[in-house]
Amino acid sequence: MIVRGGTVVAPEGVVAADLRIEDGVIQEIGGDLTSSGDEVDAHGLTVLPGLIDVHVHFNDPGRSEWEGAATGSQALAAGGGTLFFDMPLNSSPCTIGPAEFDQKRSALEAGSVTDFALWGGLVPGNRDAMEALAERGVIGFKAFMADSGLPEFPRADDLTLYEGMREAARLGLPVAVHAESHELVQALAGKAQAGGRHAIRDYLDSRPVMAEVDAIQRAALLAGEAGARLHIVHVSSGRGVTAALEARARGVDVSIETCAHYLYFTEEDMLRLGAVAKCAPPLREPSERKMLWRSVLRGDVDMVASDHSPAPLSMKQGGNFFRVWGGVAGVQSTLAVLMELAPAQRVAALTAANPAARFRLPRKGRLAAGYDADFTLVDTEAEFTVTRESLFQRHGFSPYLGTTFRGAVRRTVVRGETVFLDGKIVGAQKGRLITPEYATTRTDA
Repeated sequence: MIVRGGTVVAPEGVVAADLRIEDGVIQEIGGDLTSSGDEVDAHGLTVLPGLIDVHVHFNDPGRSEWEGAATGSQALAAGGGTLFFDMPLNSSPCTIGPAEFDQKRSALEAGSVTDFALWGGLVPGNRDAMEALAERGVIGFKAFMADSGLPEFPRADDLTLYEGMREAARLGLPVAVHAESHELVQALAGKAQAGGRHAIRDYLDSRPVMAEVDAIQRAALLAGEAGARLHIVHVSSGRGVTAALEARARGVDVSIETCAHYLYFTEEDMLRLGAVAKCAPPLREPSERKMLWRSVLRGDVDMVASDHSPAPLSMKQGGNFFRVWGGVAGVQSTLAVLMELAPAQRVAALTAANPAARFRLPRKGRLAAGYDADFTLVDTEAEFTVTRESLFQRHGFSPYLGTTFRGAVRRTVVRGETVFLDGKIVGAQKGRLITPEYATTRTDA
């Protein structure tokens, strides 16, 4: 395949060039390349590395009625994505041991149109399973410092987290944490509900920024003592980024992830939109969003993910906002949000190069010779409006409905095979499990 005449966002800069692809791998980038294979006309289009979404909940197996790998990966591809990292919950069973890993892998191989990686769980009682999960190829281990909402995936107390971090360090894999103070959030939520306060505003007040900052600081302390690589998921505030940066300055190996909805919406939008915008941590006030955007544009934030966590409409309804299922459905909109507000090279770093480097995926994340031919063609001048009909996810509701963006995805290619073209899923491509190269750092300490 030759991708002809596009504006290529490559590591060395944005250049007008062709891409030559053979056997699913980029062979050459340059001008006027020749080939006897298929040609893709990319004139007037921007060629971006395929988006790597390091944080999704596709819920396969066991809860595919919430989403499923088939519909979730199709939505990812429609949004320019070529690889996702599936979290160890909300599938049933959760991915906390090797047998559960095998079940999830089979489900995703059967349904996904894009490549995928799997997070393993870090919960009380499964430390002895972590090595077997590493041998299966998990990308890392995910722990909750607050209630996950699922009793089968309990939060990690400090001892569980510290001992799990030590084991993860021995295995050469990172630990990702949902950083909110359990004690503070539980006390504030309990006090509000005991007083009959269960509106949206009460939920927002029960999960303040200080609960995020406190948990980030504690996670960083434990990671530093354990010698672990720490990944803070869905940082929602500028002050949260600052706490992680302070840890980094002390020598803690920490990466910072935020989500598109924290960059696009504020708490005022949650008050307006309701359950479709409920998430944890919640949306923040405008000043925190402004600080967060500055951190993204400065390069302090390493990556932007979707934290796509849908549920059936019945679970998003009810008079008590604390009991409404939280989770934003946004896997198809991450690239659109970023293309609105950041230059193309920064977008490529946040969504492809940085995730691939942090999680040690040497053939992913860049448009360069020797890398997998994972890319998307975007018409940066074309406007489109998010509608129920345009969404490929299982349930057609999203906080982005009715929003008009600039930058329409025209084609998405996974390892040289087109999976999305002009508004449709095409081809018979099936995703592969992608595993990290970590063995060189593994120790027997």
